[in-house]
Amino acid sequence: MPHVIVKLWPGKTEEQKKELTQKIVDAVHTSLGNGLHSISVGFEEISSENWKEEVYDKDIKNGPGTIYQEPGYTMD
Repeated sequence: MPHVIVKLWPGKTEEQKKELTQKIVDAVHTSLGNGLHSISVGFEEISSENWKEEVYDKDIKNGPGTIYQEPGYTMD
């Protein structure tokens, strides 16, 4: 605990994902005090064609109270 899921468009390299993973793990460890071995990070690649339905509508638009950094775009 905790488990962080990053949803993004396909196309990022394994190196980019590994670099972001390390930064997320470091931030969680520093900010929340969790042990490094208790933090997990996963990536879900969502195509741009499915982004609105699978991410924007479900997680962003209809997730009030759970989004701490809103995007600077809308998809209405």
